[in-house]
Amino acid sequence: MRVLFITSTRLGDAVLTTGLLGHLVDQMPDARFTIACGPIAAPLFHAVPRLDEIIAMPKRRLAGHWLDLWRQVVGRRWDLVVDLRDSAVSRLVLARRRATFRGGDDRQPKVVSLGRVLGLEPPPAPRLFLNDAVRAEARALVGPDEGAPILALGPAANWTGKEWPGDRFAALALRLLAGPLAAGPQAVLGPARVMVLAAETERPRCATVLGALGAALGAGRIIDLVGRTDPLLAGACLERVRLFVGNDSGLMHVAAAAGVPTLGLFGPTPSHLYAPWGPRARAVVAPAVEPGASPEARMAALSLDQVADAAADLLAGM
Repeated sequence: MRVLFITSTRLGDAVLTTGLLGHLVDQMPDARFTIACGPIAAPLFHAVPRLDEIIAMPKRRLAGHWLDLWRQVVGRRWDLVVDLRDSAVSRLVLARRRATFRGGDDRQPKVVSLGRVLGLEPPPAPRLFLNDAVRAEARALVGPDEGAPILALGPAANWTGKEWPGDRFAALALRLLAGPLAAGPQAVLGPARVMVLAAETERPRCATVLGALGAALGAGRIIDLVGRTDPLLAGACLERVRLFVGNDSGLMHVAAAAGVPTLGLFGPTPSHLYAPWGPRARAVVAPAVEPGASPEARMAALSLDQVADAAADLLAGM
């Protein structure tokens, strides 16, 4: 059996579709999968079981990327095409069955709307397809597991209007390391460390966090993974952490899909649609600001106390 799975260009949206893909992997044990997605999201799918091909689709002028995809898949007969982009491609190939996402309910989380594409209620949770090789690579980056807690931070996003101020990320880390992450039997195993993840292009926006934490804790307690991971390797590294706190971003969704306690920080974007999904995930939302204020001002209105209290509550419930 052949399945064509057409998913998102953006990393976060692609992560939210992995629950559907995992459901198909589980329920169709004889199927082989071809996955079409954006280049940034492509590494997410490298370890999908029974994978035939990943077709990365860099955007082209005049929607030429869709024509490129059609040329690559039109010569095959598909048992199932799942099209989460509602593209013409899924209607212009031979397929025994099609399932298409035609837009979600703006009152429901995106994961719920996606689940309805296959009639799944409740929807399957996003997941990561990790294997021994990528986990070994993560161990080499993070170091041996000595039992001491690791706090992970995602201080960047694809738009600066979604970013909480960097100095507050640093202050939050120091507060959590002196409080919830210092308590309990794990504290005797060694001092907690802080992992910082972002793309290399986002390094300048992480400089405040890295500089403040390095000065306060010393370089030996900082795991600087900025620019050193793809999305799948980031997920394998995040499996090792006690808590992730980050802006509304693809990395936030990767953390939640990895099963890590995840706190997402929201301001101008809709948390009811894109909050991290899962029983170990929460969103904290910035308070309203005066009309006409910038997105950056909305994020700045999210106080250190509000985030620290939400993080402590999340840890206490685990």
